[in-house]
Amino acid sequence: MQQRSVNPVVAAIGWLVMAFLMAPIVIVIGAAVSDTTYLAFPPQGFSLRWFGNVLQQRSFMASFQTSMQVAISATSIALAIGLFAAYGLARFGKTIPAWFGSVFLLPLFVPEIVFGFSLLKTVIVSLELPVTTALIVGHTIICLPYMVRVISASLSSFDFSIEEAAVSLGMHPIKVFLTIVLPNIRSGVIAAVVLAFITSLNDVAVSLFLTGPGVSTLPIEVFTYVEQFFDPSVAAVSVLLMGVTIIVMALVERTLGLGKAVK
Repeated sequence: MQQRSVNPVVAAIGWLVMAFLMAPIVIVIGAAVSDTTYLAFPPQGFSLRWFGNVLQQRSFMASFQTSMQVAISATSIALAIGLFAAYGLARFGKTIPAWFGSVFLLPLFVPEIVFGFSLLKTVIVSLELPVTTALIVGHTIICLPYMVRVISASLSSFDFSIEEAAVSLGMHPIKVFLTIVLPNIRSGVIAAVVLAFITSLNDVAVSLFLTGPGVSTLPIEVFTYVEQFFDPSVAAVSVLLMGVTIIVMALVERTLGLGKAVK
């Protein structure tokens, strides 16, 4: 078979889009390894001391632990709610009103600043919840739409007649869900978990309203640090966050395969 030649215009546009997407990453990495005491690109010299400075900053390490705690907790709660919500919408979609599925997507339609301020008034002022608990509640809500949407996409291709056949043969419905339904949508569940975790870990708008004295997520700590300092530590933190994201994606690739996870 003859290989079809690529249109030069299409190829040029593709390379321009790739360069546009990669340029911010290259700039951040270059600034992180610069040997200057201020953010500079192109980097002047090469040094990893700013990464060491980040690891020695107690505020960065404490906020990173908070971010991980909130992201893991919010993702777990969103998974518990979103998995069964998506299953119910897919399994009983004909009997459930069409608008009901849109309820889980509402956090995506509300501007994050408005949503964050609403949470501040509700969970912090009215309910007087602790800051960490408020963060988990807020991040769970923003993770839930991704969880429901991705898992619903996996369930859309699942044949529920298999489930009905297993139940008719005497298998308990819970065992059917755990041994038949869940393994068939495993790739979608893992993809949803990864997407929700990354969304929570990198959130700024909602966390900005819910953080308090002594409790801050890493993105908010970086935001506060930039107001006082202008050294490459901020770029180093950004590179480390990208590293965490890459590690999470690599684990998915290692255990399942990204090609399967996005199906």
